[in-house]
Amino acid sequence: MDTPMLVIHGGAGVEPGDLNKEEEQAARAALEAALRAGHAKLQAGASSLDAVTAAINVMEDAPQFNAGRGAVFTHDGRNELDTSIMDGATGKAGAAAGLHRVKNPINLARAIMEKSKHVMMVGDGAEMFAKEQGIELVDPSYFRTEKRWQQLQKALAAEKNAQASHTPLELPGKAYFGTVGALALDAQGHLAAGTSTGGMTNKRYGRVGDSPIIGAGTWADARCAVSGTGWGEFYIRDAAAHEICARVRLAGESIGQAGEGVINGDIPKAGGDGGAIALDAQGVAAFPFNTGGMYRGWIGADGVPHVAIYKTDKLPLPR
Repeated sequence: MDTPMLVIHGGAGVEPGDLNKEEEQAARAALEAALRAGHAKLQAGASSLDAVTAAINVMEDAPQFNAGRGAVFTHDGRNELDTSIMDGATGKAGAAAGLHRVKNPINLARAIMEKSKHVMMVGDGAEMFAKEQGIELVDPSYFRTEKRWQQLQKALAAEKNAQASHTPLELPGKAYFGTVGALALDAQGHLAAGTSTGGMTNKRYGRVGDSPIIGAGTWADARCAVSGTGWGEFYIRDAAAHEICARVRLAGESIGQAGEGVINGDIPKAGGDGGAIALDAQGVAAFPFNTGGMYRGWIGADGVPHVAIYKTDKLPLPR
């Protein structure tokens, strides 16, 4: 392989009209910055894991996305972060959930994969391990942004109105969206996948979605890598990320066919929605989603970032 490839998403569910011009420009700039950061690793001969980690770090630091700095608030007014990473070459994986102080959760996921005997850690224990590994911890106030705080206030008001009128609170599918993810194919032909999220606005009871669950929101093997973004409960039930790669491995489907069948077939049929990015060992990428938009992009050997937000945006696919 002499044509490394990096593919990213910043979450499905964004709809035309959701962003003003300045917000849209900032989101596109953040996507391009993430692509360049990951591409720099690949160009330097680093591994697909390094590229995935670098790209996701940039998106975790960008308040435009529901991960890291831009994480949404739980019902209790806290930020709760989940993440996972997987190495397609070895099958090793790391994941963490229920984090409140880890600045870049994807770094912790990687440390769990590489420096512990475990795959998943949660809550205080995960943060204790992060501290032992020298991973940067921040005061929880770091994650507070006014936009996310106002989204929580709006959600709490809607919940209160529903209770007062004795009507069930119907959450739109997009309430469950908001994730960042990256996939990379390095010069050795090895794939990797990573995902990071701030969960869902107004969530309760320590709810965990698909993002930190290997096989649901993240998967990588020798042939295929996937990172999902959508209504997590349905991605968990369908083992969505793994299912896409299983179709590539067992049914001989192309990455495009497999992604389309799961994301725009199985998930909506079950009652969910969302999107995903997928990448195969030949550098072919797919961006299936069934919402009005999905922050997405890719960068190839020439180092030119290609990004898109809405379904109507044209995103030239790598050849």
